[in-house]
Formats: sequence, C-alpha cells, structure tokens
Amino acid sequence: MASGVFDHPWLGGLFGDAAMAEIWSPERQLAQMLAFERAWSGARGACGLSDPALAGQAQAAIDAARIVPEDLRAGMARDGVPVPALVKRLRADQPEDVSAAIHTGATSQDVLDTALALSLRDSSDLIAARLEGLSAALAALEARFGAQPLMGRTRMQAATEITVADRVETWRLPLLAHLERLTHLRPRVERVQLGGASGDRAALSGQGQPMADHVAAALGLSSAAQAWHAMRDGVADYAGWLSLITGTLGKAGQDIALMAQQGIGEIALTGGGGSSAMPHKQNPVQAELLVTLARFNATQLAGMHQALVHEQERSGAAWSLEWMILPQMAQATGRALSVAQALIGQVERIGTPG
Repeated sequence: MASGVFDHPWLGGLFGDAAMAEIWSPERQLAQMLAFERAWSGARGACGLSDPALAGQAQAAIDAARIVPEDLRAGMARDGVPVPALVKRLRADQPEDVSAAIHTGATSQDVLDTALALSLRDSSDLIAARLEGLSAALAALEARFGAQPLMGRTRMQAATEITVADRVETWRLPLLAHLERLTHLRPRVERVQLGGASGDRAALSGQGQPMADHVAAALGLSSAAQAWHAMRDGVADYAGWLSLITGTLGKAGQDIALMAQQGIGEIALTGGGGSSAMPHKQNPVQAELLVTLARFNATQLAGMHQALVHEQERSGAAWSLEWMILPQMAQATGRALSVAQALIGQVERIGTPG
C-alpha cells in the first residue's frame, strides 16, 4: 500500500496529481528504458557496430518483451540499478549474435539518465502548459478586479492603498520569467546520456557521436558531445526551477490565505474547506496547500544540491539520491500549478471590502 503523500489512499486526495504521477510512474519509466534499448540497437545497426539485420532482430525482441516493473525488483536490490536485470530479460532466449546487438557498448547510467531526460521533457511540457494557463487566469482576474482598491501591507501591517492589480502582478509576472527560464533549461536536460563504462565511449570504436546522434533522433532528444554522468548541474538547475515555480505559487497562496482572514475579508472564495468542530468556518485549504508545496520543494532542493557531489566518473550514492527527490519535486510542482489555477477560478471578489 502506498505511503507517500502523492499516492496515498487519502492524502493523495490533497497532494496527488494524476497527470504528473503518470509521467513518473514505474510503467512509464520502464517504457522509456525500453525505448532507449530499442534506439540503441537501431543505432548499432546504423553505425556499423552490428549487422543491420541482427540489429533489427534485436529491436523486434525488445518490442516483443513482456516485462513489468516488479520483474526488476530483485535485480535492483542486488545491483543498485534495474538495468542488468532488464538486459538479462531482453537477451533471454536470443541467439548470441542478436544478444550482442542489445545494450552492448552502453552502461546502466546511459539507460537511466536518458530515461530521466524523457521524463523531464514530458514534465516540462505539462508544466509549461499549466504555467501558461495560470498566467491567463491571473490576467483575467486583473481584468475583472485590477482597478479595485486594496490596502498595501508591508511586514504584515497596513501601509498605503494600492490596487488589486499591483498585488496580482506579483503572482503573475514571475510565471512569465519561469517560462523564459525553461527555454534555457530544456537543452541542458533533454539530451541523451551516452558514455559507456567510464564515460569516454571507448567501447564504440570511434562511433560514439554518431551513436548519440542516432539515439537522440530516435527518442526526440538533443544529442550530447560527451557524457554528463558526473556533471549534474543541469539536473540540479532543473530542480531549482521547480522550486522557483512552487515558491512563486506559495507566495500567492500565503497572500490569499491572509486576505481571506475573518476581519480582513479582502478576498471571497467559493468552495473553502470545512471543519469537523466548527461548521461555520471555510478554511482556505488550497491556498495553504500552495504554501506547503513551496516549502516542501525548498527543503528538497538542498538534497538535489547534495547530489551534485559525484565522485570520479560515477556515483551510486549521489545518483540514487536524485531518484528519491526529483520525482517528488516534479509532482509537487504539477500539483501546485493545478491547485493555483483552480483557486484563482474560485475568486468571487477581491479588493478592500465595502
């Protein structure tokens, strides 16, 4: 039974995001690993490292494989990575020359990091669409209520009168900056990993770059001139971007929760949460959730920066730390964006009451 908040039977009702969870699901990750192996066999045939006909047979064997995530559990426990168990199953019952066209010249990290690049690509597509949708919703909110007066508050004390637009812009404008950041991030993380055993592509007989180019084209990723096995700054930067997004949404959530306080009443929302002891209350549950998710990602970011410390050409400890943290950060970000758009849609009035 799932115990994490994102897929917990009832906690998932608050924290879960089905679309982002599917991107990071075991089934999707397994499909991405298989996609790498298929592209790899095809590249071996195209680059002369395997007979093209044998490479085609290898691809057919990969397509026909019936593997479920649970098949890799024991191998993961033994090897620290799922790929040896995966490759063993792919090569099972294949002639030796066909088996040689499966995975040979690649390493486990090539498979898993290329699968990660696919996950980040799909996550970015989802996040970008939600950023655009939320930005449009906030622009519509400004159009409806932007001219209304609102008390400006500094250090949580009344300052001078502003307009609703002044405050809403602090929620909306950073979203545009996050979309701009993404255009620079995507080429750094949506790229094939290819290094082989020690990151130098030595087993590929001088065909390392053509192999990388072929796999990249097959998977819809960019190629890379060298392995990034031990250079994780792009992944850490991506995690920072996720935290920036949830931080922006957390600021909006904190503002809305304070504006909704009884006695202040600067915002009216539909659909607030109830209390078991005080039925008269309407709690700003969604606004509070934005604050929680922002703080969650901020705390996880330190772990991703710890995962930058990869010793020599490959680290088991730092690398596996990413597996624990990054999917959770992506799910927190996806959920925060969907919650924020729903919350903005619940605004009935905003501005100084009366």
